[in-house]
Amino acid sequence: MPLSVLYSWFFTTLLCFLHVAFAGDPYVYFDWTVSYITASPLGVKQKVIGINGKFPGPIVNVTTNWNVVVNVKNDLDEPLLMTWHGLQHRRNSWQDGVSGTNCPIPAGWNWTYEFQVKDQIGSFFYFPSLKFQRAAGGYGGIIINNRPVIPVPFGSPDGDITILLSDWYTRSHEELRKDVEDGRDLGVPDGVLINGFGPYRYDDTLVPGGITYQIINVEPGKTYRIRVHNVGISTSLNFRIQNHNLLLVETEGSYTVQQNYASMDIHVGQSYSFLVTMDQNATTDYYIVASPRFVNSSWAKATGVAILHYSDNQGPASGPLPSLPDQDDPSFSMNQARSIRWNVSAGAARPNPQGSFKYGDITVTDVFVILNRPPELINGKWRTTLNGISYLPPSTPLTLAQQFKILGVYKLDFPNKLMNRPPKVDTSLINATYKAFIEIIFQNNDTTVQTYHLDGYAFFVVGMDFGIWSENSRSTYNKGDSVARSTTQVFPGAWTAILVYLDNPGIWNLRAQNLNSWYLGQEVYVQIVDPEIKDTEASSPENAIYCGLLSSLQKEQSHKFDFSAGSSYLCSKYRRLLLMLFLALLGNCVL
Repeated sequence: MPLSVLYSWFFTTLLCFLHVAFAGDPYVYFDWTVSYITASPLGVKQKVIGINGKFPGPIVNVTTNWNVVVNVKNDLDEPLLMTWHGLQHRRNSWQDGVSGTNCPIPAGWNWTYEFQVKDQIGSFFYFPSLKFQRAAGGYGGIIINNRPVIPVPFGSPDGDITILLSDWYTRSHEELRKDVEDGRDLGVPDGVLINGFGPYRYDDTLVPGGITYQIINVEPGKTYRIRVHNVGISTSLNFRIQNHNLLLVETEGSYTVQQNYASMDIHVGQSYSFLVTMDQNATTDYYIVASPRFVNSSWAKATGVAILHYSDNQGPASGPLPSLPDQDDPSFSMNQARSIRWNVSAGAARPNPQGSFKYGDITVTDVFVILNRPPELINGKWRTTLNGISYLPPSTPLTLAQQFKILGVYKLDFPNKLMNRPPKVDTSLINATYKAFIEIIFQNNDTTVQTYHLDGYAFFVVGMDFGIWSENSRSTYNKGDSVARSTTQVFPGAWTAILVYLDNPGIWNLRAQNLNSWYLGQEVYVQIVDPEIKDTEASSPENAIYCGLLSSLQKEQSHKFDFSAGSSYLCSKYRRLLLMLFLALLGNCVL
């Protein structure tokens, strides 16, 4: 190897080392291979998406302000993007991992995500965002811990447990994708998985034998923080633990007023963390249950059941599952959602306490009433719409088109209400104003619960009710301690209102989190430009993948780690080797 190359490698590594050693915020590194593996979560062998051979994927456990580097190798047979659900990526939507911000990672390629979990705490998750792949797995939990200087509004738990809930089909994600494209309903899930496992055999008539189930081991008398995420396709799930109270303490990065719940409705894309004290006797194990909500009795077979196992227990779980709240009355679930309040006296990841942000005193500058519709035929294809527009992803991602000033890729004309015109397919964006304070009302005309998520932000869920939203509905808003989160439910025949302060420049995805609605077009991007800064957000990363109209800029890449993709990763993985090579080189030169 030429001496110049060795010298270059060494000094690159040395610079990285100095950066990591003396910078205030640490780096953490992950090397992931995303591939198909064979699993049998419901007793039937099927193809699932694993990370490093595991399903679900690893938990990303970091601390606020840390820099996270994830090298993702795509060993699937189709393009891949990983999105970091709930992470705000301050001024860096390039790392968002959705079609509007990143070219997909081609099969056989890798790409390195590098972002800072800036000023965030709490419970989040990641998943593949393209081609219905989330239905096959590829998801995992994200924990962002507080720095020691920031107090937590509860005592340190004795353990931390992540629970991933997902409605699950034994059909492949390609088959499910085709069903959605052809306008067919997905039907009743074949089961509900808990951390990738099928149900405990609580009922011999509903659950066949031979299914491996999740066992969560605990110690009597101890208190655990249990983080629960609904990473499924489209099913709202009620979560509960037999004979145990769920003390809600946080949701999607916001500490909540601490309240006990017997169960919690967790809608698609939502995350909660509870403190659960193991205060029952250990004569038996206890059921952990996730049941579909607002469905008929034919869905009973899709109940997810895991086991809470005390270390000194004396027998298996027994008896009926803990009861489900009234299945036919969504008003219970709505009232429960309204009861979740922000703990405005608690500290947060940002320098100022949460209570210093008086969102109720800020003047709203823009209002969007966003109406969804069930799937309908547009130009011979089944599509879903928001305000009559079904989003069409361009071949060139929006961020690249913006940076390279390519005209005609998208339009800044998304309407603030439903227009009196036929539905259409288009690439229409919301042209938002930097530091605007906007009100968005989601009106659900579908027959099922829908959830909506905004990348790059947490928003205040200020109101929800049944019926049609009107100007008078604002009188019911909570403008004092509404919880700030990134994903909210909208019940059928109802509305939900949010307020959001647009202080994070970039192009951010606002989408239906229900996978079938999202896949058919229920999404829009919000463009936010800081007029005082020439480059309104971080420039495209050095390892950017180019596609569409910019395909000619793409360099060849092999299925190996690209050393130019991330200097931080190079610093960590090869520092010692390069140092040894350089010292040997120096020794030879001296001799």
